Formats: sequence, structure tokens, C-alpha cells
Amino acid sequence: MKSIADILAAAQAGGRKRIAVAAAQEHSALEAALDARAAGIAEPILIGDLDAIRAMAGELGADLTGLRLIEEKDYAKAAAAAVALVRSGEADVLMKGVLDTSILLKAALNKENGLNAGRLTSHVAVMESPQYHKLFIVTDAAINIAPDLQGKLDIIANAVKVARALGVDRPKVALLAAVEKVNDKMPCTVDAAVITMMNRRGQVKDCLVDGPLALDNAISAESARIKKIVSDVAGDADVLVAPDIEAGNLLYKALLDLGGAKGAGIVAGAAKPIVLTSRADSRETKLASIALAVLAG
Repeated sequence: MKSIADILAAAQAGGRKRIAVAAAQEHSALEAALDARAAGIAEPILIGDLDAIRAMAGELGADLTGLRLIEEKDYAKAAAAAVALVRSGEADVLMKGVLDTSILLKAALNKENGLNAGRLTSHVAVMESPQYHKLFIVTDAAINIAPDLQGKLDIIANAVKVARALGVDRPKVALLAAVEKVNDKMPCTVDAAVITMMNRRGQVKDCLVDGPLALDNAISAESARIKKIVSDVAGDADVLVAPDIEAGNLLYKALLDLGGAKGAGIVAGAAKPIVLTSRADSRETKLASIALAVLAG
């Protein structure tokens, strides 16, 4: 896929999936879910304070006729109910409403009743930038604060799964740092070198990994040439793995708010995708995020 529009088109072509929205009485989440319904991408199941949901729908000029509505005012119980729908197969995607992310993830990752898949969950953002020649992924911008080596392996696996869902058979993964050389005073460069070697020995599968790479080397073949970096990943990365949440979050938001990029983001690594839209996200980003979740599921 070449663009966010391609993601939307593919999700529409695949038919409506069911999306369970926990504590749906929040304007941006409700608007996104109803936009997905109008676009033929998803059929929302709305769980929460139904009086508040109906009032918000009225403010949006939306008709809730035909939608499944479940009354549950308690946030934790609404999250558990939404997770149960996904776990049972009555819904295909989990989505956050007004409740805190921590409440939703606690229910989603419950070892007995949740959607835990045995590895770390992480935020996976697919970006379309006017400055780059193809779609690419930025991870992790929202979930893991300072992942260790095993955490980074899970983050890579989650991103690779999403990239493959978008048609990239063997994604090129760049492990980002401030420099291109291993420096023992910068632990992320050591992790990058170890993971690169693991990939070359077949321990990290279904992708091609290189690092440490600075951002310019990862996305610019000319920069890599000038710095004499010989790499199949440099200048053509499909996945940019940030060393920590600060770097990932800054990169993600800079691309959207300063770089003119379009984006779609989900939480991957659970048994089913999770949509965590922000009130600050554009309407286009929210809809694209639901479409990405539908495809990644």
C-alpha cells in the first residue's frame, strides 16, 4: 500500500468489522466510530453511559438506529465488557472511549479474561509523509517508556506484523539512535547492534534489521552514501524503531504537526488490535486508525 487512502480503501473492501468502544461517551471516539460506520469500515458496539452517548450523538447529528448499545456507566466494567465482546468473537477490534488508557489496557491484558498474546503491546503508527517515498511505521510513541532488549524485540515483532498486513513481505527495520556507531555510553546503540546480529543469525524473523542508524541515514540514501554506510535498510526503511518513548512520541507528533504527514496508529501485540484515538488527533487520523486496526486484525 502506498498511502493512507489505500489503507482506507482496503478496509472498506474487506467489509465491516465490529468494533467494541469502551465508555463511548466521548466526542472524538464516538465521532470516529460513527465515521467508520458511514465509510463502511466498521460497525460500532457502544458500551457506556447510554444517556450521555445519545446526547453526544445528537450534538453530532448522528443516528444510532440499528447499533448495539450496552449500558455500563462504570469505566472498569465498560472496559471489561468491551474486552469480553472481542474475546468471544462478537467484536473484532477494541477501541478506547472516555476512560483512561490504563483502565482499558488493564482489562485488555488481563491474563485470565483479556486479550493477552504473550508479548509486550506497543504503539504502531503508519505514516505517509510528503518527504518520503513510501508508507513507513514509527514505533513506539505511546506505550513503552524505556524498553529493554526483549521489549524492543516485541516492539519489532508487532511492527513487522502490521507492515506485513499492509503488503510489505520483508519489512526493513531501522533501529534509531543519535549516532550510527556503537557507543557503550549510549545503551540503545548496543541494543541495536545486538538485535541486528540476532536478525542476521535468524533469531529475528520476517524482516531485515539494521542499527544503530541516525534518522537521516534511515530515510535518506544520500545521507547514508555520504557517511559511507553500507546497508540494505539505510535510505529505504519501512519501520523506524525509536530508542524510547520520548524519541518516538516527538518523532510521531513532529511528523503530524510540523511535517505535513498523515497517520494512523494502533496498539498491537494483543490478540486483537486496540484503537486509542486522542482528542487532539485529526478526524482523518482517527478514521485511518480504525481502518488500520481492521486490516491488522
